[in-house]
Amino acid sequence: MSETKKITLTVDAGDEGVRLDRYLSDELEDYSRSYLSKIIKNDGVYINDKSCKPKDLVKAGDEITVIVPEMAEPEILAEDIPLDILYEDDDIIVVNKPKGMVVHPAAGHFGGTLVNALMFHCKDQLSGINGVARPGIVHRIDKDTTGVLVACKTDFAHRAIAEQLAVHSINRIYHCICLNQIKEETGTVDAPIARSKNDRKKMAIDRVNGRRAVTHYTVLENLGNYSYVACKLETGRTHQIRVHMSSIGHPLLGDNVYGSGKSAWNLQGQTLHAKVLGFIHPRTGEYMEFEAPLPEYFEKVLSGLRNRT
Repeated sequence: MSETKKITLTVDAGDEGVRLDRYLSDELEDYSRSYLSKIIKNDGVYINDKSCKPKDLVKAGDEITVIVPEMAEPEILAEDIPLDILYEDDDIIVVNKPKGMVVHPAAGHFGGTLVNALMFHCKDQLSGINGVARPGIVHRIDKDTTGVLVACKTDFAHRAIAEQLAVHSINRIYHCICLNQIKEETGTVDAPIARSKNDRKKMAIDRVNGRRAVTHYTVLENLGNYSYVACKLETGRTHQIRVHMSSIGHPLLGDNVYGSGKSAWNLQGQTLHAKVLGFIHPRTGEYMEFEAPLPEYFEKVLSGLRNRT
């Protein structure tokens, strides 16, 4: 059994007017909205030390206290799921994540995740810093994004990689296919990102409340009304490339959140691939760089577009 938790949150200006249960479900992603509503109704949530209801609207500056009762941790099981391993040693494991695989367990996805696969392959040799549901996970990519991801076997390695992520020193290059031809060969989108005020499941450009986000892009090929692009991340915000490219009129092909999602290829989500990942090895201090080949579906789309032009 886990112990009772006390969580304190301060409401940002960008969340003004959002329902309390909705605000909490966005901020506390490990808990479902229905579970949080139950905690509120059982007097486990206070706004500025006062009891409240799920439908109450939060205000900027509100201090919200959430008392999460002790609950049994969900059992995360090792599963014999094949891994495409690019590199492995006693500290880290670098894999090429396939499309459709969730990185770590969460509500609705307790099986079939990368974590389940890592637990089977690595046994009990995964870092524990992120808790029982996220062993070894130091960063993640979206379910429908493919490509290079590093997991950590030791807490020592986890702390070292996390520090490189925090100071943005890791080399991360993604390949994507965007709608509409991009005229300039290179460019940079420097626009802060925050959760969307209109749709809490989405991220958006927010120049008042957003966190700084920078994406450098290079056009690899113009293919009629599409562009094959390499994006280098200077920062690593949620959905950063998808939000940034959409904001300049070039949403990713297949993206049903920041674009129309429609295409002639019956795609499963956005055409986005984590192509290159480079970092300083925690133990040796040497720079290492890994590259994942484009997945088959991505190559087929490129081939189809090239044949059209």
